[in-house]
Amino acid sequence: MLIDSHCHLEYKGLVEDQLGVLSRARAAGVGAFLNISTKQSEWEQVVATATREIDVFASVGIHPHEADGHDDLGQGVLYAATENPRVIAIGETGLDYFYEHSDRETQAKLFRMHIAVARETGLPVIIHTRDAEDDTYQILSEEMEKGAFPALIHCFTASADFGRKVLDLGLTISISGIVTFKNAKDLQAAAKDVPSDRLLVETDSPFLAPVPHRGRPCEPAFVADTARFMAELRGVEPDLLAEQTTRNFTKLFPKAML
Repeated sequence: MLIDSHCHLEYKGLVEDQLGVLSRARAAGVGAFLNISTKQSEWEQVVATATREIDVFASVGIHPHEADGHDDLGQGVLYAATENPRVIAIGETGLDYFYEHSDRETQAKLFRMHIAVARETGLPVIIHTRDAEDDTYQILSEEMEKGAFPALIHCFTASADFGRKVLDLGLTISISGIVTFKNAKDLQAAAKDVPSDRLLVETDSPFLAPVPHRGRPCEPAFVADTARFMAELRGVEPDLLAEQTTRNFTKLFPKAML
């Protein structure tokens, strides 16, 4: 069994045929899905899908792109949303200095607030970081000193040095279909070295379709293509990589109770 540890089932490209998307993924061997929210207005629908579908789970959080629109979001509001039994994660949150759709200080404030809720609840925080390695690592290391919390770098595309540093902090790393791209040699080298007990796979669908599906909306079924590529890259059988990443998911997200 494979798990798509990061997908956006409510986004255009998937939501129009959500039942078909899930059916195709299940036929491809995907046994569970983590449906990610990026703003408060999505929380209700993300949780509703997870409530309807027994193998779908939900996250609640604010993407850094949406930070300016949630500057007044209280920690108690986020905490209350995590109490739903189908919510197994917090995020995605983090820092994005590539697009900078939101003020950097506001991004950082909300990032730290998500971490505080993760620390309080024990739920993993799902982290987006782009062109912000130094500040992301600084916040993570400072917050870890206040008290440990579970966390995941999703759609890892950062440097190998950043990867080593966050692994040293105890984080898990998730690899998306970007690893299959021809120009992703640095990412492939970094992905090859992620410890087997700290590795997840994801689609980030409907974005970033892996080879051989490039140019199409990405679907959770395509996590099987990324997993096959990763197995070959790491020199292991696909079934073993599926077993390892599923075990890692259940360890990181124990509330899922697969």
